[in-house]
Amino acid sequence: YNGFFHFNPKILGGARLKVRAYRDRQTYDAYIKERIGITSPGAVYLHYSQQPERRELVIHRGSTDEEWMFSHQAFVQYLRAFVSYPPAWFREGFAIYFSGVRFDPGQAGTSPSREGLVYEENLSWLEAVKSLGAGAPSLESILLADVKKSQPDNFQGVSWGLVSFLVENRNLKDNDAVRDNRKIDYFRIICECFLLLKDAAGLEDNAQTLYDHIRSWVDFPTIERDYKAYLAARKTFADLIAEGQRAYNDKDPKTAEELFQSAQKQRPSHYAPYYYLGLLAYDGKNYKQAEQYYRAAQQYGADPALIAYALGINAAADGRGAEAIRFLEQAKAASSSYAEQADTLIKRLR
Repeated sequence: YNGFFHFNPKILGGARLKVRAYRDRQTYDAYIKERIGITSPGAVYLHYSQQPERRELVIHRGSTDEEWMFSHQAFVQYLRAFVSYPPAWFREGFAIYFSGVRFDPGQAGTSPSREGLVYEENLSWLEAVKSLGAGAPSLESILLADVKKSQPDNFQGVSWGLVSFLVENRNLKDNDAVRDNRKIDYFRIICECFLLLKDAAGLEDNAQTLYDHIRSWVDFPTIERDYKAYLAARKTFADLIAEGQRAYNDKDPKTAEELFQSAQKQRPSHYAPYYYLGLLAYDGKNYKQAEQYYRAAQQYGADPALIAYALGINAAADGRGAEAIRFLEQAKAASSSYAEQADTLIKRLR
């Protein structure tokens, strides 16, 4: 988080952020209810404005809600350690934006080890926000929700949309947002907002400060236009895979490769982009690269029989008959549905 926000760690005075974990649901619920009067699934951050020593993130380890609630609430804990009262759109939008952070334990026996934190952009709100269309709340109403003490409908989703736009808009190739003949740098604007948040300020004051700063850089008709264009240009992982498949079937390998690479960047631990990039490399007779992609797909959970068969076909095309037979035998052992095709090819190789 701090590699992104660059808050001053001296603010914490050397204190660590406290985490309390329970494995038993009953004990977890009892503890949370004692503190705030209600229960919260998975994880919850408890913030005490005047008693920082009591602040803590409480987790129900092993619960079905732990992974997504932990990542969301962990960000809230981090943010409020530096800014007690961040604007609600800022808190919720960035909490969702960073909820794709998770720990990857890697795989035993792999080299080099992949153990560590990984980030996959959370686009779970994208379709819902795009579907609002003309009924979407204005960006002004989102930014001033705390000042007006009224949150528009779908507040979490539209807050994420605003944050994603301000952060990611710089990555779009066709960003033509211009003011006074200058390209509008939305990423710079949001980064300057980090510096303007004050721990001693109240909720309304911080919200008004960020609103005034954004408005000083760009008028709202312009930002609304650019925001809508940004949402229209964003594609979900499923969109990218489906469009890549269509391009592949239409014999357009360049477009297919671009789409699958975008999908891989969006979700680097999903097997599908690697598999399809392997097919493209195979079609281009780049058999070494195809094998690398297939093995990556295997590492991320692709069907073992499918990958073994693909590796067999690839090795056969590369003139490695013995390896091809071994892979094809593995495909047969993993799934009988590959038996007929594998046997036909094995006979040819022998």
